[in-house]
Amino acid sequence: MTVQITLNERHQKILQATVKHYIATAEPVGSKTLIDEYNFSVSSATIRNTMGKLEKAGFLYQPYTSAGRIPSDSGYRVYVDQLINIDNSVKFPLNKFLDFNFSTSFSCYEIIFQKITKILANLSGCIALITLPQIASNILHHIQLLRLANDQIMLVMVIDNYQTESVLLESNQLKIAHDDHYTEIIDRELELLSNYLNHKLKGQSLTEISNLDWSDLKDDFHIYADFIKSLLTKIKSSYRLSTSTPILIQGLSQLVKQPEFSHIEQVKILLNLLEKEQDQLLPLIFNVNEYDHSCQKVKIRIGSENPLESMQSCSLISAYYYQGEYPVGSVGIIGPTRMAYEQAIALVQSTADYLSEIISLIET
Repeated sequence: MTVQITLNERHQKILQATVKHYIATAEPVGSKTLIDEYNFSVSSATIRNTMGKLEKAGFLYQPYTSAGRIPSDSGYRVYVDQLINIDNSVKFPLNKFLDFNFSTSFSCYEIIFQKITKILANLSGCIALITLPQIASNILHHIQLLRLANDQIMLVMVIDNYQTESVLLESNQLKIAHDDHYTEIIDRELELLSNYLNHKLKGQSLTEISNLDWSDLKDDFHIYADFIKSLLTKIKSSYRLSTSTPILIQGLSQLVKQPEFSHIEQVKILLNLLEKEQDQLLPLIFNVNEYDHSCQKVKIRIGSENPLESMQSCSLISAYYYQGEYPVGSVGIIGPTRMAYEQAIALVQSTADYLSEIISLIET
């Protein structure tokens, strides 16, 4: 049974030392180790007593009887949230590791991102994940509202490379009465709305469109406010669901060197996720539907916090990279829960910042 405790300074220092030592050695940590290596000014008995309290609180556990302690997922969570200073983490100048100059040509971006993914894997010793930027197929060129025979409206969008997307809407959202001239009226209304929306939306990205404020509609178009709001919601939902985002992956050979992945079955489970279940992995690292403009920091999922069972022996650290204000892709690393979190967080954030800079150079 887990006992709730308030972590005082001694609890925090002993937990921090235990986590740091276990990350460095992969060996259970005992009180003697902490006395010998961390210069605690208390007795070994006091440290044992404190570690016992931390174990009862669920922050540490013994892998087997008479062993030292190792951090639990909850212990790592306290360590990440309270015991390291993420804001002051070292930033990695990734350009030092690149042996070529970037071109502003969009055609070479995949080669650049492959290179950076490999560098991130080598520096972190973990699996590196980078989604390719969702810039293409993002700019609206034309929009048309069409009436269908079954009282539905089809929205047709022409986006980059003249790719088309279509969305179905119910015509009753226009609030036009069914009379003898219904067909003529709704066709005329749809034409007017199409012209208005093209004027307002042409040349904008779908990401920007989904965040526009339509509360100040002027002229005669204010009566369509609810319809336009519904239409934009449909656009956002359709675009998010239909977009296929490739994930670049490097570093499995790095990860299998870790003792946590010494058994082939563990590696097979992770390999299956990376190769065959990317549709399940993608929402964990790049889910703009859950994006919050007020929170642009690194996201950390530790062990059992991962919703996928195949990842619950791992930690996933990820961050968005941006084109202007809007996220267009994500950077992540997957490694054991016994991860050097300060370094990993700094690497992911530095890589995300760097990719945002690269995106600003790409001609769209």
